[in-house]
Amino acid sequence: MKKILIILIVFSLGAISCKEDFLTITPETELTSVTFFKTESDFIQAVNSTYVPLRTLNNINSHLLSEQHSDNARYVRNVLFGATENQSNLADFNVPTDNGITTNGNVLTAYRQNYLIIARANQVLALIDAATIPDATKKNVKGQALFLRALAYLEIARYFNRGPLQLTPVSGRSGAAAALGTGDQLYAQIIKDATEAIPLLPNKTAQEAGRATSGAAQALLANVYMIQKKWSDAETLLRAIVTSNEYSLMPNYADAFSNSTSNKNTRESVFEVQFLEGAQGLNGTFLYSMLPFPIAANELVTITGTTNPQPLSGEGNNIPTPDLIESYETGDRRREATIGTITLGGALHVNKTFPFIRKYARPHALHNNHGMNWPIYRYSEVLLFLAEALIEQNKLADAAPFLNQVRTRAGLANTTAATQVAMRDAVYQERRVELAFESKRLHDLVRTGRLATVIRAYGDRVKADKFKYYFPESGFVPSDAFTNITPYYGLPAAESDLSPNF
Repeated sequence: MKKILIILIVFSLGAISCKEDFLTITPETELTSVTFFKTESDFIQAVNSTYVPLRTLNNINSHLLSEQHSDNARYVRNVLFGATENQSNLADFNVPTDNGITTNGNVLTAYRQNYLIIARANQVLALIDAATIPDATKKNVKGQALFLRALAYLEIARYFNRGPLQLTPVSGRSGAAAALGTGDQLYAQIIKDATEAIPLLPNKTAQEAGRATSGAAQALLANVYMIQKKWSDAETLLRAIVTSNEYSLMPNYADAFSNSTSNKNTRESVFEVQFLEGAQGLNGTFLYSMLPFPIAANELVTITGTTNPQPLSGEGNNIPTPDLIESYETGDRRREATIGTITLGGALHVNKTFPFIRKYARPHALHNNHGMNWPIYRYSEVLLFLAEALIEQNKLADAAPFLNQVRTRAGLANTTAATQVAMRDAVYQERRVELAFESKRLHDLVRTGRLATVIRAYGDRVKADKFKYYFPESGFVPSDAFTNITPYYGLPAAESDLSPNF
């Protein structure tokens, strides 16, 4: 914990004015602890820095922890590459865990980056009320900090169901190792933060593009209520988003996702992580971590369109499973928009054609440097959450139109489900294909109580036909595969060394 929570000068990225793009960098050498937190631009820059770890989280591992660690995605094993356990044991559900602690490096990254968000938000929230800055700025900055802290704690709660509850800046080692909060305590704080953020934040049309809005805070709070099965509370928030007239579905599903330099923060976007293609250090790389390997330069360029494609070796991750591909209904336009195929001449498999995630495959200029944004909440998820909340209250007639809006955009007929059980299954199916590879699948399986049943059956299929699930003929399914099917990850071992409370 001390590596994360003792950081006091954390504000090296951001804009110096609310009128400037908040991805702008201010050199760290211009900041000192004596002069900072004095002006309006200081607080804007401080909250800007609180967004920064979201890029690391969604560049590196959110998709591994929540999609590859599900029945949606697998990895392509390269038996010549050596150790790949940090990724492969997520897909194989054999994450090494002892006494609630794990050594998995992806888990460690998620933990540390979310607590970095929390530490930065805490610093803003500790000082913002006393700041002599314009009231509108004060409310906006405070609302953003509260939203971002709530979002980070939501990730901690969903991944670990426990974690240190740090709500004030840490000034020394004695305060760094806070006692672990329970899942219930974390959710109570998330609810408090999100509830307070909603009236402070502007709506989408009044907020600078990319920043948290009142609608984003409502979606986050509704997400918590869905986890807690507080259906009526979730319905109220979700209906408010729908009736705000701030959001709508893009007519074409593929257009719900940004290009590298355009089509960002559309009317369908409730909240998305901002990336900027170029040399500023704000670029995305996540597309390159979800491709089948090994891939030659001439093969890669057909996906990326770059001027300098480079061959990639090692282990390919987040490869769509046959199970997901087969789950799309005939005529569902989302399948083609979400999943493509590519033939790799150097693959170690007899069948050298693999699926890949087309959803984020947008042309960009330079290798491993793109500007596609990462969706956190989209309006289609609001509609599906609302349908689900209504179904759980047995308001089936009210639920169907929201479910059908999503199906209509996908080119599908209205649902034929007529009972609560059938409608529940229908909305689960829609969430799987609508939100595939948006870091939702694991969380959905956990909150709906289906994780063990779904993954055990999936694991049986993987072990019965390893070739179908991308193991080469000379490869193997680990003997301990699918032996650790648990709803939460262990806390990271590297952090347990720093805290007596783990």
